[in-house]
Order: sequence, then structure tokens, then C-alpha cells
Amino acid sequence: MKPRIIKHVLRLKRKAYITPHLIRVTLEGDAVTEYKDCTLGNNNKIFIPPAGVKEVHFPEYNEELEIWLHPEPHLVPAVRTYTHRAIDLVKKEMVIDFVHHGENGPASRWAIHAQPGDELGVAMKAVEKELFPRTDHYLLAGDATALPVLSCILESLPARVSGVCVLEVHGPEDELPVHTRADIRFIWLHNPHPEEGSRLAATVRELELPVENRFAYIAAEYRTVKELREHLREHRWTKEEFYAFSYWKAGVAEDQSARDRRAERER
Repeated sequence: MKPRIIKHVLRLKRKAYITPHLIRVTLEGDAVTEYKDCTLGNNNKIFIPPAGVKEVHFPEYNEELEIWLHPEPHLVPAVRTYTHRAIDLVKKEMVIDFVHHGENGPASRWAIHAQPGDELGVAMKAVEKELFPRTDHYLLAGDATALPVLSCILESLPARVSGVCVLEVHGPEDELPVHTRADIRFIWLHNPHPEEGSRLAATVRELELPVENRFAYIAAEYRTVKELREHLREHRWTKEEFYAFSYWKAGVAEDQSARDRRAERER
């Protein structure tokens, strides 16, 4: 049986720049409690109102006609994939971090301009799902878009494990302190123009990686993920030993690149 999809409209309570290029958005609403079974770090879908529109307009099902009624084209929200960073069931708050990359994307644009009370739709699967298996050694690698999920992983690792975490962000001012009990070596890369290329894959290729009791979690731009997936396979990492997912593809909007990114993940 497929898990139930929880979909509600939440409202902006507050936002803060936790680094110059990372905006932490805190949403609120009574419906937050319905997301209690959703795993921190898992992907969700956010529904972003078009510029100039404050409300989220979902399709509505007409029971009498047995059809879906869609909003007018100028009201249709943009849909993007994000990660919920934290949830507080008592305060009925959900936290989502947005990378600030200017006005060229609907999610970044919304986060930059959103004011308290503005609406955002959030849809998630009502299922608990482990982000990673339990093992001894971890390789974590990602760009700024992966900071939320990699932070969730790092915060949940036990003290007995070790590993390396390679993170590529805009500049030194964007290095986000991440708490972890594990013995993790951090490597920070700086890249103010990630759409033009990345050193993430090249850096990981230079690492001496464990040969057993290992797991890798990789999340970044399409070409980087493809390169690292091939690198791990060349070094005999099995499909159970790594997860590699591209959050975006340079020069292509998320909804237009979804097919390519999904096909690469399923290779």
C-alpha cells in the first residue's frame, strides 16, 4: 500500500539568514502535527505561489463531477523538491532551509521576499524512512542544496563511527557549523558559481576511502552525482553501499530536468 500523502498550506512565521546564502524559513500551522511520522531529511514537495500571489491554490476534487478542478494558469504554484530541516510538534512549526541563489528560481525568489503570514504548500509522504544504514564509516558529499539532509545525517550519527564530509558552498562565510558526535573530517570547498562547474567530484576522487563497512550519501548537481556514482562503482561499491541523488541540473529548471535526474538515479 502506498503511503498517504500529507499536503497542507502553512504560513511563514519568521525567516533568518543563517549564512549569507542560506535562508532558514520557519513555517507554522495547526496541520504541522500531521507530519509527525515524516523522517527529518527526507524530500518533500513545496508549492510556491506565483510572484504577486500570496495564497497557495491547490487543485480541488469535485465529488459531484468526479474530476479535478485546477486553478487558473496565473494562480498555479511552482512545485519544487526540498527537505524539511526540523519540526516542532508542540509549537506547530516546520523549518525549511533555502539556498539564496538570486531571483532566477521561484523557491529562492519566494524565500528572499516572503513576509510573515505568506503561504507555502508542503506535501510529504506519511512514512518513516531511514536515510542511511548503520555501518562504521561514512562518506558524505554535497553542495549547498544538500546542507539540510547532510546536517540531519551528521546530527544523528553515533559517536563510534567515523568518516569524511565534503561540502561545497559559495564562500568561507557560508561554512555552516554542524554538530555531530561522530569522528568526521570536514572538507569545505568554495564555489561562487556552481552552475559553471564544481570541484566536488574531483575532491572526493582524491580521498582514500574504506573498503568495507561503509556507506556514502551524495547529493549535488546532476553532473557531479553522475561522476561520483561512476567513481564508486569503479571502486566496487555496491548499490547497497551508497545513495546518490541529483537535486538539480545546471541550466535546467527542476521540473524540466526531473526525467534525466530520475533516470540517472535508477541506473
